[in-house]
Amino acid sequence: MNARIVVAGASMAGLRAAEQLRAAGWTGAITLVGDEPHMPYNRPPLSKEVLAGKAPFESLAFRPRASVADAEWRLGTRVVAARFAENIVEFDDGEALSYDGLVVATGMRPRRLRCPGPLAGRHTVRTIDDAQGLREALTRTGARVVVVGGGFIGCEVAATALALGAREVTVVDPLPLPMVGPLGELLARALLKRHEERGVRFALGTGVTGFTGDDHVTGVALADGTVLPADVVVESVGSVANTEWLDGNGLDLSDGVLTDEHLRVGGRPDVVAVGDVARFPNARYDGLPRRVEHWCIPTDTAKHAAKTLVAQLTGTDHDLSPFAPLPTFWSDQHDFRLQSFGAPVLGKEDVRVLEGDLDGDVVVGYHAAGRLAGVVALGGQAAAAAASRYRAELLKQPALTA
Repeated sequence: MNARIVVAGASMAGLRAAEQLRAAGWTGAITLVGDEPHMPYNRPPLSKEVLAGKAPFESLAFRPRASVADAEWRLGTRVVAARFAENIVEFDDGEALSYDGLVVATGMRPRRLRCPGPLAGRHTVRTIDDAQGLREALTRTGARVVVVGGGFIGCEVAATALALGAREVTVVDPLPLPMVGPLGELLARALLKRHEERGVRFALGTGVTGFTGDDHVTGVALADGTVLPADVVVESVGSVANTEWLDGNGLDLSDGVLTDEHLRVGGRPDVVAVGDVARFPNARYDGLPRRVEHWCIPTDTAKHAAKTLVAQLTGTDHDLSPFAPLPTFWSDQHDFRLQSFGAPVLGKEDVRVLEGDLDGDVVVGYHAAGRLAGVVALGGQAAAAAASRYRAELLKQPALTA
């Protein structure tokens, strides 16, 4: 009987895992299972170019490599359970499928606010269907938009909504500054200033207690007693890992799926995790397991996890040095870009301007243990190019210690 690897999750992480399994020498069957009806597509443009109408939804689809032309795709199917002891996964249609190897690639879903009030008019941005519904709402003339959450997606959507002609755009966040978690106070203040200069309003240091309206949202009630008028609400308050189907296998699922330094799950050599659902130690830094929700992570984790899994299933040798990716992210907002390399979150106690100034193009360095841990550029293409020059320096850095 032909050996089979099941990839639970059919988005970018699942696709990259399948491609890397072939690259690592796997010749057996590959079955990808995903709950969306769509083939894998690129998510970052959903809150920017696609939402703004500058790129069609069809442009998001990835083109799978020829090496996975024989892979089996089960789209519109959700994995609901796994029995590691029996090497079986179960689907929402009642079918069970045995596997020799399992790749956990089920990703995240948007966290939703648990507040009283109507549901109509409240949107998230995670899938093509989400973005289509939100775009239709934002293109209504003179919409009043409230974005709950001042993180990456929240700030991107706020900028896009303003560009689409929204009458008012207000970002609400319980923290004192937008994106202060990943960026720290220095750069977060500069980001706030740029958004305000372009017309975005902010209600910071307060949370949402409920929504007004009967059948459709008409307002957002805040903890400080304010009620913001709203025709459209976007909830951008973080993500929840899709791990419920793994219950009962003795795993640490407290924040995604805990893996070892080779992306193996629960000490099992036949199960690996990839993408933003994986909580892994990064040998480049302090070794503490973390989830990373950056665009580069599906590909980086897929490369390493595929070698790990194929080596186990075929008995072949691969380079199994500990996983040590260099995280990278970018975020386009209004007419400027945030570009980052490394791990700024580890160096927020020692932040210095490396190039430029905070009122223009600027590159900020984040330092830990006396050395550079990450860089973030804010501004135009010149700033992003300047930040990329530090990439080689970051790659040469010795590992941070806990």
